[in-house]
Amino acid sequence: MSRSLLLLALAVLALLPQVIGSDYYVNLTSQILIAAILAMSLNLLVGFGGLTSLGHAAYLGTAAYLAIYATAHAGFSHLAGAAIALGGTLLLAMLFGYLALRATGLGFLMITLALGQILWGLAFRWVSFTGGDNGLGGLRRPQPFAIDLAHATSFFYLVLAVFAVSFVAIACFTRSPFGHSLAGTRDQPRRMRALGYNVSVIQWLSFVYAGFWGGVAGLLYAYYHQFVSPQALHLTTSAETLLMVIAGGAGTLTGPVVGAVLVMILKNVASVYVTRWVMLLGLVFVLIVLFMPEGLVPGIARWVRRLVPSRRGPAPAAARTVEQNP
Repeated sequence: MSRSLLLLALAVLALLPQVIGSDYYVNLTSQILIAAILAMSLNLLVGFGGLTSLGHAAYLGTAAYLAIYATAHAGFSHLAGAAIALGGTLLLAMLFGYLALRATGLGFLMITLALGQILWGLAFRWVSFTGGDNGLGGLRRPQPFAIDLAHATSFFYLVLAVFAVSFVAIACFTRSPFGHSLAGTRDQPRRMRALGYNVSVIQWLSFVYAGFWGGVAGLLYAYYHQFVSPQALHLTTSAETLLMVIAGGAGTLTGPVVGAVLVMILKNVASVYVTRWVMLLGLVFVLIVLFMPEGLVPGIARWVRRLVPSRRGPAPAAARTVEQNP
């Protein structure tokens, strides 16, 4: 059933440009899908690993900076630039995971926050590489197989394809034996160690895997904006991503996607009509915490189970008699 719903959702998204007919909303949908990939990658740590991070924007920004610098300034091809961006982000995730996982709980949160802020400071100060507060631009979108990705619809289909691959890859990861062992380290780390599992290695590999998909989102971010500034590495970006995960439902596959839709619509659409849209976002988040503390996706499912009566009716009288008198 879940596969059918996924295929249906992808089919609806594929028809979206023809239904909407407006480049603005097609571009907005592309932004939502990019944010959803970033949120899904963070959800691997927060929801499935119990590792709350406030520095996940580091992988988005690093991949974007490396892609733009390698392609637009160092003369590499788009394919080589993408490989450099993802490879560099992967190495960064390896290093940051080694440093951050030396602590747990609040200590882990603060280390990820500090590491993210270090990169944000480097983006401001390393002017020769990052352009400082002026940012780094000059990137042109690639043209694979003579397809012009400068058009909003063409680029949307690229983002949709990458989103589908990332969703399936993350779903397979979480449902694999390794994904179940990650959930075990979240719930019972001492018992997992007693059973012979290397909790540190499981968490580190999951951290690196999450960083990789954060880098994929950063690569798409660079191609979409064709520009990157220190804002991509800012604490606000990490906090918004964490908000997507919590609001949609941490530990679920579709929760971060729903959270990304909510946050990006409030950020891009509601901000046109409401000056203090951040206050509106905070109000929405408070309401979610009050009425659906587990997140929108699990909360709506819980409400549906309460409102819709169970299909299984009461057991027949003969069956009840047999159960009572075996």
